[in-house]
Amino acid sequence: MERIVECVPNFSEGRRPEVIEAILAEITSVPGIVLLEKEMDASHNRAVVTFVGDLEPCGEAAFRALKKAMQLIDLTKHQGEHPRMGAMDVCPFIPVSGVTEQECIELSRRVAKRIADELGIPTYLYEMAALRPDRTDLAVIRKGEFEGLREAVRTDPSRAPDFGPRELHPTAGATVVGARFPLVAYNVNLATTDVEVAKKIAKTLRFRDGGYKYVKAMGFKIEEKNCAQVSMNMTNYTGTPLHRAYEAVKREAARYGVMTRESEIVGLVPQQALIDTALWYLQLESFKSVQILENHLKPGQSMAGFLDDLAAPAPTPGGGSVAALSGAIGVSLLSMVAGLTIGKKGYESVSDRMVEIKAVLGPMRGRFSDAVQKDAGAFDAVMAAFKLPKGTDAEKDVRTRAVQEATRGACEVPLGVMRLAAAALGLCAEVAEKGNRNSITDAGVAGHALYTALRGAHLNVLVNLGSLKDQAYVSSVREESSRLLKQGRELSIVVENTVEKGIVG
Repeated sequence: MERIVECVPNFSEGRRPEVIEAILAEITSVPGIVLLEKEMDASHNRAVVTFVGDLEPCGEAAFRALKKAMQLIDLTKHQGEHPRMGAMDVCPFIPVSGVTEQECIELSRRVAKRIADELGIPTYLYEMAALRPDRTDLAVIRKGEFEGLREAVRTDPSRAPDFGPRELHPTAGATVVGARFPLVAYNVNLATTDVEVAKKIAKTLRFRDGGYKYVKAMGFKIEEKNCAQVSMNMTNYTGTPLHRAYEAVKREAARYGVMTRESEIVGLVPQQALIDTALWYLQLESFKSVQILENHLKPGQSMAGFLDDLAAPAPTPGGGSVAALSGAIGVSLLSMVAGLTIGKKGYESVSDRMVEIKAVLGPMRGRFSDAVQKDAGAFDAVMAAFKLPKGTDAEKDVRTRAVQEATRGACEVPLGVMRLAAAALGLCAEVAEKGNRNSITDAGVAGHALYTALRGAHLNVLVNLGSLKDQAYVSSVREESSRLLKQGRELSIVVENTVEKGIVG
């Protein structure tokens, strides 16, 4: 099973896109990280980012994100509706697949200690990672926010951080890190501007004031929509579902002669949370998950969506992603041919070898598939670096270094695709020669797909090399990519000749 951790850091910035783009560039610079979502809210002056990866890459990405945030976000100048105590206000790690809650707890504690030790920012642990029962609730830790905590952390022993100094960072404040169940950020907008109504409704709903378990709620005024809002964190949607919270808001609002305007979800939401809501509102009887069409499709099999994104007038996904996808298609076809050879009459002498090849092709397919997203992310990182401020000499220096680092990353992804494609073409030549004759044309198509991956990736390597100043690196990569292209061209000719002879023979 693939190991997947979700990380959802919240940053105290929702009005300057260039700041969040710079933070995202740090996140996506970590190999193995896939950025899923970013949400910016000007009224709350807050951004919510969602990314996934394995344990250690997620921890590294979160650390890099905070390091950049502390450079760009100054809480002494920050104003917004949402409570906050840090530049990266909160950073939860959530187990998704192949990872236990305990592993996420241990990760959060390692990251929290590293933040304190290396950045000098005091850190608190919350939810499942909390070291004290009273700190499972984020609101308890964040009481008084940045301004109030500056004094309390020095004078009140109960407010001392779990790691780091008993003094907030002058501009970045403190950070809360933890592990938790998937949270749904769910807001209901009211058809009134009276924020007191929203606050009264929120108090009725939130658990600590006698409301629903797993609901944290506050009332806000949303200026851009000119309405009051009941903003909720649903900490366990299975214990208190979304529809129950919405109906409660409607019922309480009616007491004040107010209607609801709409509701919204900030960030990502587990599919089951929406299914549960649909089942309740539709009053479906004996409905089973097997009746959902998408559950019969293979994970990640959304080709139509990818093609729509590819056709859109946006720079990503682009040619680099297509090259990686071509590689994934090629090794998938090869895996099919190897599978159709194993155990078949007349192929007993090569069956063991086909088993070995098939075992190698599986991980290759995963690496090609990862590169589809990584290539787009690498390009986005370059664009984010170019958007960094350049008003002063210091800013220009930071921007130049960021552009060079991001461009180098954008070069490494297609170079990795080239290495994979060349290795896969070697296996393709062997499968075409020894594999099931009835599938020889499939091996031929696989060879063409892999050579397309190789050449397409080579173009992306070259275009990025032209922007790099490290000539030793440029020379090394240029030499390696030329060698891989030559090797792949020769192997593709071997495959094509073998296939043509097999068809005629």
